[in-house]
Amino acid sequence: MEFSYIFWTVLSWMIFWSVVGSFVTRRIYLKRDLDTSNAAFVGSMMGASIGPFGLVPLCLNTPDLTKRLMVAPALAAVAVLMIAFAFADPENYCVTSSSFVASQIVNGLIIGIIYGFMALGLSLIFSILGVVSFAHGEFYMIGGMITYFMTSVWFPGLNPAIAILAACAFTFLLGAVFERLFLTPMYEGKVDRPVEYGILVTFGLAFTLQYFVQATAGANPFKARRYLDFPVLRLPSSEDPWLLRTSRGSLELFEMITISNPRLMAAGTCILVLIALLYFMRRTWTGKALRAVSQDREAAAIAGINPDRMNMLAFALGGMIAALAGAMLVQAFSWLPQVGAIPALRSFVIVVLGGLGSLPGAFLGGIIVGLVEAAGTGCIPDTQRAASYIPAYSMIVLTLTLLLRPTGLFGRRFAGGAHGKF
Repeated sequence: MEFSYIFWTVLSWMIFWSVVGSFVTRRIYLKRDLDTSNAAFVGSMMGASIGPFGLVPLCLNTPDLTKRLMVAPALAAVAVLMIAFAFADPENYCVTSSSFVASQIVNGLIIGIIYGFMALGLSLIFSILGVVSFAHGEFYMIGGMITYFMTSVWFPGLNPAIAILAACAFTFLLGAVFERLFLTPMYEGKVDRPVEYGILVTFGLAFTLQYFVQATAGANPFKARRYLDFPVLRLPSSEDPWLLRTSRGSLELFEMITISNPRLMAAGTCILVLIALLYFMRRTWTGKALRAVSQDREAAAIAGINPDRMNMLAFALGGMIAALAGAMLVQAFSWLPQVGAIPALRSFVIVVLGGLGSLPGAFLGGIIVGLVEAAGTGCIPDTQRAASYIPAYSMIVLTLTLLLRPTGLFGRRFAGGAHGKF
């Protein structure tokens, strides 16, 4: 009863002033002919954190709402919510155990990086083609299936790196062929309603791939063996193993944080892929051509860039990145033909949160969703309830993003044919 009274009173206060701040701040900035793109978000976070004590100075002074100014009120609102929870339930593990909190944060970061990995390909496709691929989860599933069958069924003992490269090559080719056959009519004026056509045709690809795999591979779950065993190691010494200790299947830090081998490998691969992709997009001619098409298709064509070829490359790369995520995670999760549904749903949430078409935004959005899920599941004592609530956290993040900042963290309003930014 005490928990409910304290926590729900504070939460009601935060929600009330958040709604007031969002509405009033935007109205005042609009009345003074100022930029209102961030007004609702900043006003909402300011109201949620310190209520009228922050809203009054904000509305009187109306400062420029830069992205730096957006961070402080958001962090303050999170801090107020955490303090309220600590006072409401002082016996909770999230309050009493620093090791448990550290473990949840680290594992939230790891799973968040993996979520960002899944969303990179979807963000790349939308930024170039302006199409949301509803077959993204199926590319993820196929990457894992090919890797499993090559390493465990067809060629037992095969080096996993070869299987991963084969999965990437197959999905790249599949994405390129599909884009040439089914998406090209959108840009040649042969389709009256290209947005609806893109949704339907990628939905059709998703159903085709999922049920084809189910018909050929069956509906039983698969799981690949670990690709690489960690060396057994203890630092700084075997007599005092407090800093770092590894087993073949996990990494342990400070005797309190345990990270599974497959997830750590997937997270490391995600970071490397993000760095490589950003370098490719910003430093190579082909990457600059892709960015040019994402900003203005007609101007890019005038400059000598073939937009159709860039569209094919973008869709193929996006599918390949999703397949790479699946190939890395088939060693961590049970694999079914329907395994791509939940990752695809999370990818949509992450892309909206980070900003449609923004690759760094997808990465940061994945980390935020991972941390929110880790905090939500860790602070609920009942493990069954905590697990059942995991999908709800993503929906809450999506709802708040659409209400307060529809363009996402790094997104922009689309105009002139531009779909996003890198």
